[in-house]
Amino acid sequence: MSSVSKDLIRQMVKEEQFGSTKEIMEAIKGMFKDVLQEAMEAELDEQLGYERYEKSEVSNRRNGHSKKTVKSEFGEIEIAVPRDRNGEYEPKLIPKHSRSVEGLEEKVISLYAAGLSTRDIHAQIKELYGVEISAEQVSRITDRVLPLLTDWQSRPLEAAYPFVFMDAIHYKVRDEKQIVSKAAYVVLGINSDGYKEVLGIWIGQAESSKFWLSVLNELRNRGVRSVNVFCVDGLNGFKEAISATFPNARVQRCIIHQIRSSTKYVSYTDIKTFMKDLKLVYGAATEEEALGALANLQETWGKKYPSAIKSWEQNWDVLATFFIFSPEIRKIIYTTNAIESLHRQFRKVTKTKAVFPTEQSLLKMLYLATDRIQRKWTMRYRGWDQVLSQIEILFDPEVA
Repeated sequence: MSSVSKDLIRQMVKEEQFGSTKEIMEAIKGMFKDVLQEAMEAELDEQLGYERYEKSEVSNRRNGHSKKTVKSEFGEIEIAVPRDRNGEYEPKLIPKHSRSVEGLEEKVISLYAAGLSTRDIHAQIKELYGVEISAEQVSRITDRVLPLLTDWQSRPLEAAYPFVFMDAIHYKVRDEKQIVSKAAYVVLGINSDGYKEVLGIWIGQAESSKFWLSVLNELRNRGVRSVNVFCVDGLNGFKEAISATFPNARVQRCIIHQIRSSTKYVSYTDIKTFMKDLKLVYGAATEEEALGALANLQETWGKKYPSAIKSWEQNWDVLATFFIFSPEIRKIIYTTNAIESLHRQFRKVTKTKAVFPTEQSLLKMLYLATDRIQRKWTMRYRGWDQVLSQIEILFDPEVA
Protein backbone atom coordinates (compact mmCIF):
# COMPACT_ATOMS: atom_id res chain seq x y z
CA MET A 1 0.00 0.00 0.00
CA SER A 2 1.39 3.40 -0.95
CA SER A 3 2.12 6.16 1.57
CA VAL A 4 -0.55 8.35 -0.06
CA SER A 5 -3.28 5.76 0.51
CA LYS A 6 -2.12 5.35 4.12
CA ASP A 7 -2.41 9.10 4.61
CA LEU A 8 -5.94 9.03 3.22
CA ILE A 9 -6.89 6.22 5.57
CA ARG A 10 -5.42 8.03 8.56
CA GLN A 11 -7.29 11.19 7.59
CA MET A 12 -10.57 9.30 7.26
CA VAL A 13 -10.07 7.57 10.61
CA LYS A 14 -9.32 10.93 12.24
CA GLU A 15 -12.36 12.61 10.71
CA GLU A 16 -14.84 9.78 11.27
CA GLN A 17 -13.73 8.81 14.78
CA PHE A 18 -15.07 5.28 14.44
CA GLY A 19 -16.71 3.77 17.48
CA SER A 20 -17.35 0.25 16.16
CA THR A 21 -16.52 -2.13 13.34
CA LYS A 22 -20.05 -1.56 12.01
CA GLU A 23 -19.27 2.12 11.52
CA ILE A 24 -16.06 1.16 9.68
CA MET A 25 -18.03 -1.15 7.37
CA GLU A 26 -20.55 1.61 6.65
CA ALA A 27 -17.71 3.97 5.75
CA ILE A 28 -16.15 1.32 3.46
CA LYS A 29 -19.57 0.82 1.87
CA GLY A 30 -19.72 4.52 1.10
CA MET A 31 -16.22 4.48 -0.35
CA PHE A 32 -17.08 1.42 -2.43
CA LYS A 33 -20.12 3.22 -3.85
CA ASP A 34 -18.04 6.31 -4.69
CA VAL A 35 -15.30 4.27 -6.39
CA LEU A 36 -17.89 2.29 -8.35
CA GLN A 37 -19.61 5.49 -9.43
CA GLU A 38 -16.37 7.08 -10.60
CA ALA A 39 -15.35 3.89 -12.40
CA MET A 40 -18.56 4.01 -14.48
CA GLU A 41 -18.05 7.72 -15.21
CA ALA A 42 -14.53 6.90 -16.42
CA GLU A 43 -15.92 4.10 -18.60
CA LEU A 44 -18.25 6.56 -20.34
CA ASP A 45 -15.46 9.16 -20.70
CA GLU A 46 -13.35 6.58 -22.49
CA GLN A 47 -16.20 5.56 -24.79
CA LEU A 48 -17.13 9.15 -25.68
CA GLY A 49 -13.52 10.18 -26.13
CA TYR A 50 -13.56 13.17 -23.78
CA GLU A 51 -13.88 13.79 -20.07
CA ARG A 52 -16.81 15.27 -18.18
CA TYR A 53 -17.19 19.06 -18.50
CA GLU A 54 -14.69 19.07 -21.36
CA LYS A 55 -15.80 20.70 -24.64
CA SER A 56 -15.99 18.40 -27.64
CA GLU A 57 -17.24 18.33 -31.20
CA VAL A 58 -18.47 14.73 -30.80
CA SER A 59 -22.22 14.47 -31.45
CA ASN A 60 -22.84 11.81 -28.82
CA ARG A 61 -22.82 13.39 -25.38
CA ARG A 62 -23.69 12.60 -21.81
CA ASN A 63 -27.39 12.43 -21.03
CA GLY A 64 -27.81 12.36 -17.27
CA HIS A 65 -28.11 9.28 -15.07
CA SER A 66 -30.54 6.51 -14.25
CA LYS A 67 -30.90 5.17 -10.72
CA LYS A 68 -30.23 1.53 -10.04
CA THR A 69 -30.10 -0.53 -6.86
CA VAL A 70 -27.57 -3.35 -6.83
CA LYS A 71 -26.54 -6.02 -4.35
CA SER A 72 -23.04 -6.26 -2.94
CA GLU A 73 -21.24 -7.77 0.03
CA PHE A 74 -21.96 -4.48 1.76
CA GLY A 75 -25.70 -4.89 1.18
CA GLU A 76 -27.89 -2.88 -1.20
CA ILE A 77 -26.29 0.16 -2.83
CA GLU A 78 -28.09 2.75 -4.91
CA ILE A 79 -26.01 4.06 -7.80
CA ALA A 80 -26.54 6.50 -10.64
CA VAL A 81 -25.65 4.86 -13.96
CA PRO A 82 -24.44 7.48 -16.48
CA ARG A 83 -26.18 7.58 -19.89
CA ASP A 84 -25.31 8.89 -23.34
CA ARG A 85 -27.70 10.40 -25.94
CA ASN A 86 -27.23 7.59 -28.46
CA GLY A 87 -27.78 4.87 -25.88
CA GLU A 88 -24.51 3.19 -26.81
CA TYR A 89 -22.95 3.06 -23.37
CA GLU A 90 -23.19 -0.30 -21.57
CA PRO A 91 -21.40 -0.46 -18.21
CA LYS A 92 -18.83 -3.26 -18.05
CA LEU A 93 -18.76 -3.35 -14.26
CA ILE A 94 -22.53 -3.76 -13.98
CA PRO A 95 -24.14 -5.10 -17.16
CA LYS A 96 -27.58 -3.73 -18.06
CA HIS A 97 -29.67 -6.50 -16.53
CA SER A 98 -27.36 -7.32 -13.65
CA ARG A 99 -28.47 -6.54 -10.12
CA SER A 100 -25.26 -7.58 -8.42
CA VAL A 101 -21.78 -6.08 -8.41
CA GLU A 102 -20.32 -9.11 -6.70
CA GLY A 103 -19.86 -12.72 -7.81
CA LEU A 104 -23.06 -14.13 -6.38
CA GLU A 105 -22.73 -17.27 -8.50
CA GLU A 106 -19.12 -17.77 -7.42
CA LYS A 107 -20.23 -17.37 -3.81
CA VAL A 108 -22.97 -20.00 -4.23
CA ILE A 109 -20.51 -22.44 -5.81
CA SER A 110 -17.98 -21.77 -3.04
CA LEU A 111 -20.58 -22.41 -0.31
CA TYR A 112 -21.78 -25.56 -2.10
CA ALA A 113 -18.18 -26.83 -2.36
CA ALA A 114 -17.73 -26.26 1.38
CA GLY A 115 -20.66 -28.60 2.03
CA LEU A 116 -23.30 -26.11 3.15
CA SER A 117 -26.88 -27.27 2.83
CA THR A 118 -29.31 -25.54 0.48
CA ARG A 119 -30.95 -23.96 3.52
CA ASP A 120 -27.62 -22.60 4.77
CA ILE A 121 -26.72 -21.29 1.29
CA HIS A 122 -30.12 -19.57 1.14
CA ALA A 123 -29.46 -17.91 4.52
CA GLN A 124 -25.90 -16.83 3.60
CA ILE A 125 -26.92 -15.35 0.24
CA LYS A 126 -29.85 -13.53 1.77
CA GLU A 127 -27.60 -12.05 4.45
CA LEU A 128 -24.87 -11.00 1.99
CA TYR A 129 -26.97 -9.85 -0.94
CA GLY A 130 -30.55 -9.58 0.27
CA VAL A 131 -31.49 -12.09 -2.45
CA GLU A 132 -33.83 -15.07 -2.01
CA ILE A 133 -32.42 -18.16 -3.73
CA SER A 134 -34.20 -21.52 -4.07
CA ALA A 135 -32.81 -25.06 -4.13
CA GLU A 136 -33.49 -25.17 -7.88
CA GLN A 137 -31.48 -21.97 -8.40
CA VAL A 138 -28.58 -23.39 -6.36
CA SER A 139 -28.64 -26.47 -8.58
CA ARG A 140 -28.72 -24.41 -11.78
CA ILE A 141 -25.85 -22.21 -10.63
CA THR A 142 -23.65 -25.12 -9.54
CA ASP A 143 -24.42 -26.93 -12.82
CA ARG A 144 -22.15 -24.36 -14.44
CA VAL A 145 -19.16 -26.35 -13.22
CA LEU A 146 -20.24 -29.44 -15.20
CA PRO A 147 -18.17 -28.54 -18.32
CA LEU A 148 -15.16 -28.04 -16.03
CA LEU A 149 -15.88 -31.40 -14.40
CA THR A 150 -16.03 -33.10 -17.81
CA ASP A 151 -12.72 -31.55 -18.85
CA TRP A 152 -11.10 -32.51 -15.55
CA GLN A 153 -12.32 -36.10 -15.71
CA SER A 154 -10.98 -36.57 -19.24
CA ARG A 155 -7.74 -34.58 -18.95
CA PRO A 156 -4.49 -36.29 -20.04
CA LEU A 157 -2.48 -37.77 -17.18
CA GLU A 158 1.24 -38.25 -16.67
CA ALA A 159 2.81 -41.35 -18.19
CA ALA A 160 4.21 -42.63 -14.88
CA TYR A 161 3.09 -42.56 -11.25
CA PRO A 162 5.27 -44.16 -8.57
CA PHE A 163 2.28 -44.82 -6.28
CA VAL A 164 -1.46 -44.98 -6.88
CA PHE A 165 -4.11 -45.45 -4.17
CA MET A 166 -7.57 -46.78 -5.00
CA ASP A 167 -10.59 -46.91 -2.74
CA ALA A 168 -14.34 -46.31 -2.84
CA ILE A 169 -16.64 -44.24 -0.64
CA HIS A 170 -20.37 -44.95 -0.51
CA TYR A 171 -23.39 -42.63 -0.64
CA LYS A 172 -27.15 -42.85 -0.85
CA VAL A 173 -28.51 -41.67 -4.20
CA ARG A 174 -32.06 -41.45 -5.52
CA ASP A 175 -32.42 -43.65 -8.59
CA GLU A 176 -35.79 -44.04 -10.35
CA LYS A 177 -37.80 -43.18 -7.23
CA GLN A 178 -35.71 -45.53 -5.09
CA ILE A 179 -32.87 -44.75 -2.71
CA VAL A 180 -29.87 -46.94 -3.47
CA SER A 181 -26.27 -47.14 -2.35
CA LYS A 182 -23.73 -45.93 -4.91
CA ALA A 183 -19.96 -46.17 -4.80
CA ALA A 184 -17.73 -43.22 -5.64
CA TYR A 185 -14.57 -44.83 -7.04
CA VAL A 186 -11.63 -42.56 -6.22
CA VAL A 187 -8.08 -42.81 -7.57
CA LEU A 188 -5.30 -40.82 -5.91
CA GLY A 189 -1.84 -40.72 -7.42
CA ILE A 190 1.53 -39.51 -6.20
CA ASN A 191 3.26 -38.11 -9.24
CA SER A 192 6.95 -38.15 -10.11
CA ASP A 193 7.47 -34.82 -8.34
CA GLY A 194 6.11 -36.22 -5.07
CA TYR A 195 2.77 -34.38 -5.04
CA LYS A 196 -0.67 -35.88 -4.47
CA GLU A 197 -3.15 -35.64 -7.31
CA VAL A 198 -6.71 -36.97 -7.61
CA LEU A 199 -6.69 -38.73 -10.99
CA GLY A 200 -10.43 -39.18 -11.20
CA ILE A 201 -13.76 -39.96 -9.53
CA TRP A 202 -16.35 -42.34 -10.97
CA ILE A 203 -19.85 -43.15 -9.71
CA GLY A 204 -21.08 -46.73 -10.02
CA GLN A 205 -22.98 -49.48 -8.27
CA ALA A 206 -21.64 -51.26 -5.19
CA GLU A 207 -17.85 -51.58 -5.31
CA SER A 208 -16.66 -54.36 -7.62
CA SER A 209 -13.44 -55.49 -9.27
CA LYS A 210 -15.19 -55.34 -12.66
CA PHE A 211 -15.83 -51.61 -12.29
CA TRP A 212 -12.28 -51.06 -11.05
CA LEU A 213 -11.05 -52.77 -14.22
CA SER A 214 -12.92 -50.19 -16.31
CA VAL A 215 -11.39 -47.40 -14.22
CA LEU A 216 -7.88 -48.78 -14.75
CA ASN A 217 -8.48 -49.04 -18.49
CA GLU A 218 -9.61 -45.42 -18.54
CA LEU A 219 -6.40 -44.37 -16.76
CA ARG A 220 -4.43 -46.10 -19.53
CA ASN A 221 -6.55 -44.40 -22.18
CA ARG A 222 -5.72 -41.05 -20.58
CA GLY A 223 -2.01 -41.66 -20.86
CA VAL A 224 -0.86 -43.60 -17.78
CA ARG A 225 1.65 -46.22 -18.88
CA SER A 226 3.47 -47.13 -15.68
CA VAL A 227 2.55 -47.46 -12.01
CA ASN A 228 5.12 -48.90 -9.62
CA VAL A 229 2.87 -49.74 -6.66
CA PHE A 230 -0.90 -49.83 -6.32
CA CYS A 231 -2.11 -49.47 -2.73
CA VAL A 232 -5.56 -50.99 -2.20
CA ASP A 233 -7.89 -52.46 0.39
CA GLY A 234 -8.96 -56.10 0.57
CA LEU A 235 -11.54 -56.19 -2.22
CA ASN A 236 -11.54 -59.55 -4.03
CA GLY A 237 -10.35 -59.28 -7.62
CA PHE A 238 -8.27 -56.13 -7.12
CA LYS A 239 -5.03 -57.93 -7.88
CA GLU A 240 -6.41 -59.54 -11.05
CA ALA A 241 -7.80 -56.22 -12.36
CA ILE A 242 -4.44 -54.52 -11.81
CA SER A 243 -2.48 -57.38 -13.39
CA ALA A 244 -4.69 -57.21 -16.48
CA THR A 245 -3.98 -53.52 -17.07
CA PHE A 246 -0.59 -52.84 -15.45
CA PRO A 247 1.17 -56.25 -15.41
CA ASN A 248 4.51 -54.90 -14.16
CA ALA A 249 3.03 -53.06 -11.17
CA ARG A 250 3.33 -54.31 -7.60
CA VAL A 251 0.25 -54.48 -5.36
CA GLN A 252 0.29 -53.58 -1.67
CA ARG A 253 -2.77 -54.49 0.34
CA CYS A 254 -3.47 -52.08 3.20
CA ILE A 255 -2.00 -53.53 6.39
CA ILE A 256 -4.46 -51.62 8.57
CA HIS A 257 -7.42 -53.11 6.68
CA GLN A 258 -5.85 -56.55 6.99
CA ILE A 259 -5.37 -56.17 10.75
CA ARG A 260 -9.03 -55.13 11.19
CA SER A 261 -10.19 -57.98 8.99
CA SER A 262 -8.23 -60.67 10.82
CA THR A 263 -8.70 -59.47 14.42
CA LYS A 264 -12.51 -59.54 14.13
CA TYR A 265 -12.16 -63.30 14.78
CA VAL A 266 -10.22 -62.77 18.03
CA SER A 267 -12.00 -62.48 21.37
CA TYR A 268 -11.68 -59.39 23.53
CA THR A 269 -9.80 -61.31 26.25
CA ASP A 270 -7.04 -62.36 23.80
CA ILE A 271 -6.81 -59.34 21.54
CA LYS A 272 -4.03 -57.55 23.42
CA THR A 273 -1.70 -60.57 23.45
CA PHE A 274 -2.64 -61.55 19.90
CA MET A 275 -1.87 -58.05 18.61
CA LYS A 276 1.52 -58.11 20.33
CA ASP A 277 2.42 -61.28 18.41
CA LEU A 278 0.87 -60.01 15.17
CA LYS A 279 2.91 -56.80 15.32
CA LEU A 280 6.06 -58.92 15.04
CA VAL A 281 4.79 -59.97 11.59
CA TYR A 282 3.98 -56.64 9.93
CA GLY A 283 6.61 -54.75 11.94
CA ALA A 284 9.48 -57.01 10.91
CA ALA A 285 12.58 -55.59 9.25
CA THR A 286 12.64 -58.18 6.46
CA GLU A 287 10.19 -60.56 4.80
CA GLU A 288 12.17 -63.54 6.07
CA GLU A 289 11.82 -62.28 9.64
CA ALA A 290 8.12 -61.63 9.03
CA LEU A 291 7.53 -65.18 7.77
CA GLY A 292 9.21 -66.54 10.90
CA ALA A 293 6.92 -64.40 13.07
CA LEU A 294 3.91 -65.59 11.05
CA ALA A 295 4.92 -69.22 11.65
CA ASN A 296 5.13 -68.51 15.40
CA LEU A 297 1.72 -66.81 15.24
CA GLN A 298 0.30 -69.94 13.60
CA GLU A 299 1.84 -72.18 16.22
CA THR A 300 0.53 -70.03 19.10
CA TRP A 301 -2.93 -69.06 17.84
CA GLY A 302 -3.64 -71.26 14.81
CA LYS A 303 -5.88 -73.78 16.57
CA LYS A 304 -7.89 -71.15 18.45
CA TYR A 305 -8.20 -68.58 15.64
CA PRO A 306 -7.51 -70.36 12.33
CA SER A 307 -9.40 -67.82 10.21
CA ALA A 308 -7.36 -64.91 11.60
CA ILE A 309 -4.08 -66.58 10.61
CA LYS A 310 -5.36 -68.00 7.33
CA SER A 311 -6.16 -64.56 5.89
CA TRP A 312 -2.51 -63.52 6.33
CA GLU A 313 -1.21 -66.71 4.73
CA GLN A 314 -3.58 -66.58 1.78
CA ASN A 315 -2.89 -62.90 0.98
CA TRP A 316 0.82 -62.87 1.80
CA ASP A 317 1.89 -62.04 -1.78
CA VAL A 318 0.09 -58.68 -1.65
CA LEU A 319 0.71 -58.05 2.05
CA ALA A 320 4.50 -58.50 1.92
CA THR A 321 5.24 -56.11 -0.97
CA PHE A 322 6.39 -53.28 1.29
CA PHE A 323 9.21 -55.39 2.80
CA ILE A 324 11.44 -54.78 -0.25
CA PHE A 325 11.38 -51.04 0.41
CA SER A 326 13.13 -48.71 2.81
CA PRO A 327 11.29 -47.31 5.87
CA GLU A 328 10.66 -44.02 3.98
CA ILE A 329 8.70 -45.82 1.26
CA ARG A 330 7.04 -48.25 3.65
CA LYS A 331 5.44 -45.31 5.46
CA ILE A 332 3.84 -44.21 2.19
CA ILE A 333 2.48 -47.54 0.94
CA TYR A 334 1.78 -49.91 3.84
CA THR A 335 -1.61 -48.29 4.40
CA THR A 336 -4.21 -46.52 2.24
CA ASN A 337 -4.31 -43.67 4.74
CA ALA A 338 -3.56 -41.11 2.00
CA ILE A 339 -6.85 -41.78 0.25
CA GLU A 340 -8.77 -42.41 3.48
CA SER A 341 -7.74 -38.93 4.61
CA LEU A 342 -9.23 -37.58 1.39
CA HIS A 343 -12.43 -39.52 2.06
CA ARG A 344 -12.68 -38.02 5.55
CA GLN A 345 -12.62 -34.57 3.97
CA PHE A 346 -15.28 -35.68 1.48
CA ARG A 347 -17.49 -36.79 4.36
CA LYS A 348 -17.17 -33.38 5.99
CA VAL A 349 -18.56 -31.61 2.94
CA THR A 350 -21.24 -34.22 2.17
CA LYS A 351 -22.56 -34.74 5.70
CA THR A 352 -25.51 -32.40 5.07
CA LYS A 353 -26.69 -34.65 2.23
CA ALA A 354 -28.39 -37.78 3.55
CA VAL A 355 -29.49 -38.61 0.00
CA PHE A 356 -28.27 -37.13 -3.29
CA PRO A 357 -31.03 -36.50 -5.86
CA THR A 358 -28.88 -37.79 -8.76
CA GLU A 359 -25.48 -39.33 -9.49
CA GLN A 360 -24.55 -36.09 -11.22
CA SER A 361 -25.23 -34.03 -8.09
CA LEU A 362 -22.98 -36.36 -6.07
CA LEU A 363 -20.17 -36.20 -8.63
CA LYS A 364 -20.51 -32.42 -8.84
CA MET A 365 -20.09 -31.98 -5.09
CA LEU A 366 -17.13 -34.38 -4.92
CA TYR A 367 -15.44 -32.58 -7.82
CA LEU A 368 -15.88 -29.16 -6.18
CA ALA A 369 -14.61 -30.57 -2.87
CA THR A 370 -11.61 -32.12 -4.67
CA ASP A 371 -10.77 -28.82 -6.34
CA ARG A 372 -10.92 -27.09 -2.96
CA ILE A 373 -8.85 -29.77 -1.19
CA GLN A 374 -6.15 -29.99 -3.87
CA ARG A 375 -5.44 -26.27 -3.61
CA LYS A 376 -4.03 -27.02 -0.15
CA TRP A 377 -1.71 -29.79 -1.38
CA THR A 378 1.32 -27.58 -1.82
CA MET A 379 3.91 -29.76 -0.06
CA ARG A 380 5.47 -32.83 -1.61
CA TYR A 381 6.35 -35.95 0.37
CA ARG A 382 9.30 -35.52 2.70
CA GLY A 383 12.57 -36.94 1.39
CA TRP A 384 11.06 -37.45 -2.05
CA ASP A 385 14.38 -37.28 -3.91
CA GLN A 386 15.60 -40.30 -1.95
CA VAL A 387 12.28 -42.11 -2.46
CA LEU A 388 12.41 -41.55 -6.23
CA SER A 389 16.03 -42.71 -6.43
CA GLN A 390 15.12 -45.99 -4.76
CA ILE A 391 12.10 -46.46 -7.03
CA GLU A 392 14.29 -46.02 -10.10
CA ILE A 393 16.73 -48.65 -8.81
CA LEU A 394 14.10 -51.17 -7.77
CA PHE A 395 11.90 -50.96 -10.86
CA ASP A 396 12.61 -51.49 -14.50
CA PRO A 397 12.18 -48.08 -16.18
CA GLU A 398 10.51 -49.71 -19.15
CA VAL A 399 6.84 -48.81 -19.62
CA ALA A 400 4.44 -51.23 -17.95
